[in-house]
Amino acid sequence: MAGKRLTNPAGSSNDLRGDVLRVLGVLKVATADQIQRIASPHLTYRHTSKATASERKTARTASHAGALSDLRKHGLAENGGTSRAGESLRNLTAKGLEAASYELGRPLTEMGSTARGAGSSGATHPMAVNETVIALLRPKPDLRLLTREPAEAKAAAQAAVDALAGVGSIASYATEVPLPATGTWGAPGKGGAQADIVLTAPQHGIPLLFIEVDNCHETAEEIAAKLLKYSRFFKRQIKDTDGKDKPMWRTRWMARVAERGEAPHPPVLIVFNRLGARDPNRTLPRLQELTHPLWAGEPADGFSSYDRKILALFTRTGSGSTFVVQPRSVTVDLRVGSPRSS
Repeated sequence: MAGKRLTNPAGSSNDLRGDVLRVLGVLKVATADQIQRIASPHLTYRHTSKATASERKTARTASHAGALSDLRKHGLAENGGTSRAGESLRNLTAKGLEAASYELGRPLTEMGSTARGAGSSGATHPMAVNETVIALLRPKPDLRLLTREPAEAKAAAQAAVDALAGVGSIASYATEVPLPATGTWGAPGKGGAQADIVLTAPQHGIPLLFIEVDNCHETAEEIAAKLLKYSRFFKRQIKDTDGKDKPMWRTRWMARVAERGEAPHPPVLIVFNRLGARDPNRTLPRLQELTHPLWAGEPADGFSSYDRKILALFTRTGSGSTFVVQPRSVTVDLRVGSPRSS
């Protein structure tokens, strides 16, 4: 035990450090609270007898805070500033990102950056991205680990288990993913997009979904420019291993089987997070007008063709509202985290 303490002074286990590496490998920068809610959701229902919310949070995140401390000692993690809410932010070092790639079973070339410096101004956008991932994941607590907790805590945990299931696992997500319109995956050129989140969960019927999180600071014109960059990327062709030209995105991700010989582009979900002053209900009509050629169907032999069109989806955090009308209606309720066709 003494040897373990010398190696990891905070006493963290291999499993805990692995959990932290996997979460930070995906989110890039996060709080101990966010890491705990993803990696060990049962801890959310412990320490409920503490007098204040601050004391409860400190108690339930203590083990992951210790793991972060030990990872920092080994040069794998570092402090990344403070969020607008005053919580400490953590991110991986280059060495830590490499370790996370092993934990996630993901090539280092697909891991992205370390996000060093993201917390210098409060990391408002990364925090919104993280909360979107958590809302979609809906991590379920293990009830077997809560047998000694008060009845109220058990009931709350049971309600979380009984709620609609989330989508995928933490390994189903990637953040800050370059989508090069020019250049390569590893060295993107100018004019490309960067996806806030890429979700690949074929086991849940979602082989590929791109997600953009808008804190309601951007205009419709700015969001439309992002979708245009997505369109440029989706149209880009490169030679695959068989020597034939193929859309660049199809060389990295799976896609749904096309119907009627069509090849629609992957779906892009825009999540409006009501932090800024802009009203999504006012932004959306103008955005639909600006992006109409990108998603609108075209008449073709008695049906609407969406060949090489983007399935554009829009929702608000906590609303469960459906904003998209073309080419089919999809509800994405970020309170329950489970997309479902309507």
